Parts: sequence; C-alpha cells; structure tokens
Amino acid sequence: MLERIKLLEENIKELIEFKKRTTLDDIQSDKSKEWALRYGFVETIQIMIDIACHLVSKYNLGNPSTYSECIELLEKYAYIDENLSIKLIGMVGLRNILIHEYLTIEKNKLYDLLNNVSDIRDFIQKIKDLI
Repeated sequence: MLERIKLLEENIKELIEFKKRTTLDDIQSDKSKEWALRYGFVETIQIMIDIACHLVSKYNLGNPSTYSECIELLEKYAYIDENLSIKLIGMVGLRNILIHEYLTIEKNKLYDLLNNVSDIRDFIQKIKDLI
C-alpha cells in the first residue's frame, strides 16, 4: 500500500508539472498531450480508488458495490470529511467518463481539473497514518 501512495504522490507532482508546461491550446491542438492528460487522470484516480477500497476492506467498514461507495464509507466513519468526500466522488465520476464516455468530455473542462489535484493530496494526508 505504501507503494501505491508513493506512486499517487508522484502522479500528483507530474500532473502539476504538466499544467506548468502545457496550455489549454496545447491540449486542444495536440492529441498526444490530450491523451497524456487523460491517462494521467485515469491512473491517478484509479490509485486513489484502490487505496480507498483497501481501507474500507482493512477496517471492515462495509461492503461497497461501487467505487463511490468506498469514498462514502470513509466519510461515514470519519476517515475523511464531507467536503473532501464530495470532491473525490466527483473524481470517480470523471474516471468513469474518461474510460466509458471519452467522447463527451470537453477538453477545457479536463484541463481545468488540473487545478483540483490538491484534493488528492488532501486525501493522502488524511489516510497516510491508516496504512
């Protein structure tokens, strides 16, 4: 589990660096940069989901049937607060869109989500002692 947290931290740093060196125009005009951003989000969010579901299992918090329910259970048992839970559930939704409905996401909204990677950093801080 510590390896996943380390990878998650590395991914956050990479997404922050990506934003520094890439503009929205770059995303709109260069398919490889758009793909890089999409994959960066998919992998980062999936790692966060894996950690959340692992904690739900480790601490016997319930039997979630969806990834969002893993986040909800962490909130229910006060491992994370409601505000963070709402943000993380939104990211789970983004992951689903990126994987299943890749044609529907607007590039500008995808790029703007780079401003929210600190929410995943907040998640790491909240759960680091639980691993």
